[in-house]
Amino acid sequence: MKLASKSFMLFSLFICTTAVGQEYKYEIGGMAGMSMYMGDANPDSPFQGWNPSLGFVFRNNVNFRWALKTDLLYGKITGDTKNVKNVFPDNAQASFNRSFFELGGQMEFNFLPYSDKFAYLNTSKISPYILFGLGFTLAPGKNQTFFNLNVPLGVGVKYKIRNRLNLGIEYSVHKLFGDGFDAPDKDGFNLDNPYKVQNGLFKNKDWYNTLFFSVTWDFFLRDGRCVTN
Repeated sequence: MKLASKSFMLFSLFICTTAVGQEYKYEIGGMAGMSMYMGDANPDSPFQGWNPSLGFVFRNNVNFRWALKTDLLYGKITGDTKNVKNVFPDNAQASFNRSFFELGGQMEFNFLPYSDKFAYLNTSKISPYILFGLGFTLAPGKNQTFFNLNVPLGVGVKYKIRNRLNLGIEYSVHKLFGDGFDAPDKDGFNLDNPYKVQNGLFKNKDWYNTLFFSVTWDFFLRDGRCVTN
C-alpha cells in the first residue's frame, strides 16, 4: 500500500512539472540594449560599432523548462570599410548607418526549472537558458531596402526578482540569408557581394548581434494547481 502511495505521489509530481509548469502562463515586457553589425565592413569583432536598441517581448511559459518567445526589435547598425584590413576591388570604400526592425520567434530552454513557487519540485528563481528560432529583418534605406530571414541563436539568464517580476540578460547572434544589410549611405561602391563571387551558405552573408536587458511581468493565472503534502 505504501509503495502504491509513493508511486502515485511521484506520478503527480511528474504531471505537475510537465502540465502545469509556472503559476502564470505568460510574460510581457520590454528590452533595452545594443545591436552590432558583422559583415564585409566588420568580419571579426562581435562588439564593434555598438548602437542602442529597444524591443518588446512576449513569452509563453509552456512549463518550467521550455518557453516560446515573440519579440519586436528596433536597432541601428553602422560600419565603415576603412576600419578593416580587407582590400576591396579598386580600393573602393563604403560606409553606412541605418536602422532596422525585427519580428521574430524563438524557443527557449531553461537549464534549471524556472519558478519562485513549487519548492518541492526543486525549482529555481534564477536560470541560464539557450534560444533558437526564426525571424524577419527589415532595414529601410534610400539606396536599398533590405528584407530577409534571420536565424537567431543565443544564451541568457533569467532571474525572478519577486512574484510576477522577471529580470533578464540575453546575447544572441542573428544570421541573415542576404548580403545587402550593409548598404552604403551614398551611391557608389556596394557591399552586396563586393568580390562578385558565388555565394555560399556562410560566405558573403551579413550578421548582427544583440545584447539586451529585459524586464517582464507575469500574467494569466493558470487553471488548476497541483499540491501534494
